[in-house]
Amino acid sequence: MIFVTRKMHFNAAHRVYQPNWSDEQNQACFGKCANANWHGHNYDLFVTVKGEINPETGFVVDLNWMKKIIEEHIIEELDHKNLNLDVPFMKDKMASTEVLAVEIFNILKPLLLGDTYALHGIKLVETERNFVEYFGN
Repeated sequence: MIFVTRKMHFNAAHRVYQPNWSDEQNQACFGKCANANWHGHNYDLFVTVKGEINPETGFVVDLNWMKKIIEEHIIEELDHKNLNLDVPFMKDKMASTEVLAVEIFNILKPLLLGDTYALHGIKLVETERNFVEYFGN
């Protein structure tokens, strides 16, 4: 088995807060991320598929095709958007990097599934020091 990863990039704003908490509780728990005026990140998204090498192409998966799938279903939905307000698949969800990573994985899992390959996991980098990896349940 071999693992192949495609790196993508998007910019998005969000606010991490619990709406049924006071401003003080949100500030204590989430700090700057609870800013009522939002804040943004330059995210890097790494999408990894696993599988067997196709002897005819030498590929596990066509990376150009994979790029198009990720752009259409993820990047176009997220880039230069507010995760809390503009992204349908994040509606009524906590806009944390962890939740976003799970939602991205769940969208891509059925789209990146072939006879000889499948989605292995994603890595979502929020800052150079903070990132999330998710491999499904």
